[in-house]
Amino acid sequence: MTDAEYVNIWMRPERPARGPKPAYSRAQIAEAAVRIADAEGLEAATMRRIAAEIGAGAMSLYRYVPSRDDLVLLMADRLMGEIDVDGMPSGDWRADLTRYAHGLRAMWLRHPWIATAQRALPVLGPQQLRLIEAVMGVLDAHVPIDENLALMALLNGYVEGAARDEVSWAEEVRRSGVSESEWLARSYPYVQQLLESGQYPIFGRIATEARQPRMGRDEQFGSGLERVLDCIAAALPVALPAALPSDGQAGATAPVPPRCP
Repeated sequence: MTDAEYVNIWMRPERPARGPKPAYSRAQIAEAAVRIADAEGLEAATMRRIAAEIGAGAMSLYRYVPSRDDLVLLMADRLMGEIDVDGMPSGDWRADLTRYAHGLRAMWLRHPWIATAQRALPVLGPQQLRLIEAVMGVLDAHVPIDENLALMALLNGYVEGAARDEVSWAEEVRRSGVSESEWLARSYPYVQQLLESGQYPIFGRIATEARQPRMGRDEQFGSGLERVLDCIAAALPVALPAALPSDGQAGATAPVPPRCP
């Protein structure tokens, strides 16, 4: 296979068929790159900087990771390995998906640079494949594969959107030196002016009645996640409880209600 035919780094053999054993592994390189990105940002994780971190020559690392895109793929897949999906499926679909969602959010918040490293095309690295098998396995015996894909897209989309919002807020706080609470306090006179104008009744209800904007981040995330899981429940066979029957039969032939919008 020629270089032009490689779609991703995992199509390339890590160890050459002949020659000496490599001095480093892709895992070592990815680990060092993640440490640098966590401390200094994704752009700081250059081959030269990684080489200094692990005590190698910068040019020698290209034998292991041929391009910057390959490096970022390795880093992103390395982060997927932090998400605990051991024991899934457990038989309790709601508990499994709740644990996965919280683990995915926590990974984003530990490594906010992942927001700039996402790719539209599937990566299919070993850790991502591990997640696919475990998480989609939670509902696999109980819904068609296309329905499973749609439900997981709903869940992942919620988690990613919420995490991106948190990461963006944290970056804005870092950049401006103004905390969320300080920003809200500074915005109060303008909000009061909008309320007194009477021109924005829906915004007025949000400002005066809505509970969600007054929640902490963890509570906000948990509340939204429960809504998403309720939507998933609405798409499951009617007789299917939160804890799935171990034989995968009960309720499997019940009609499927309309999907939650």
